[in-house]
Amino acid sequence: MLDLDPSAPSGAPFAVGFDLDLTLADTRAGISAVYAALAAETGVPIDTGLVVRRIGPPLEEELAYWFPADEVPAMAARYRAMYADIAVPATVPMPGAVAALDAVRARGGRVVVVSGKNQADTERTVRFLGLRADAVVGGLFGADKGEALREHGAGAYIGDHTGDVDAARAASAVAVAVATGSFDSAALAAYGADVVLPDLLAFPAWLGGFPAA
Repeated sequence: MLDLDPSAPSGAPFAVGFDLDLTLADTRAGISAVYAALAAETGVPIDTGLVVRRIGPPLEEELAYWFPADEVPAMAARYRAMYADIAVPATVPMPGAVAALDAVRARGGRVVVVSGKNQADTERTVRFLGLRADAVVGGLFGADKGEALREHGAGAYIGDHTGDVDAARAASAVAVAVATGSFDSAALAAYGADVVLPDLLAFPAWLGGFPAA
């Protein structure tokens, strides 16, 4: 876990958690490029369009669609070795991402990024995009994110995946879903999200009615 802004007041009355990929960061081009490089290097055909439509679960789960189980650990290590140089520079903020974090801070809140991406690349991505976060935690997916969210006192968790709804539930936080990933608004609502927004552009208005204490 990285504390990116140790000057943030520890007594802030509330905290909001955010997922990274397809919530705060548009990583589709970068992830596609890394898989294309991996395919070129190994000679294994990989449908990068299909890969980016499934962004969210752990890396090893996606790699298992393309490589035998005994090769997945080595392919994961190779993917991560390439990610910083290939994917991070190709990453851009999702629409409304910066304004969403600013809205939390404007109310005296803390921003906590909790991602399924490994810790090092989560930190690199947040820094590259200039996102102001008080804490960054990587390497967690679904309900496993709940412990980190509870540790930082997150009253809400914003994400694009059904696994992010599970994360919020595990942390007893409000599950705010944004329909910017592989699940549309209807699917996220049906799964049980407390709030469904079209994207982060709608987040500041929603936050205005969120209890800060």
